[in-house]
Amino acid sequence: MIDEKLQELKEILRPYIQNEEAFEKLTMNTHFINDLEINSANLVDVVLDVEDKYDIEIDNDSMEKMQTVKDALDIIAFKIKG
Repeated sequence: MIDEKLQELKEILRPYIQNEEAFEKLTMNTHFINDLEINSANLVDVVLDVEDKYDIEIDNDSMEKMQTVKDALDIIAFKIKG
């Protein structure tokens, strides 16, 4: 389940990353801004893409907590369970 969601998240992130090397070495601790160099405007696009993919709504509090791959996967799992 986590591997599947991780692959889906990677596909969502791919268009927005600026650091290909960090993307290739992506782990649960990979930070979207510091490691992948995704700017804050594109991070909003990532959230919108995640919402569309999983038919969920990510509120501002959750969006602010979405800093790493693990954060994103935890929030997605929580929102899907609703």
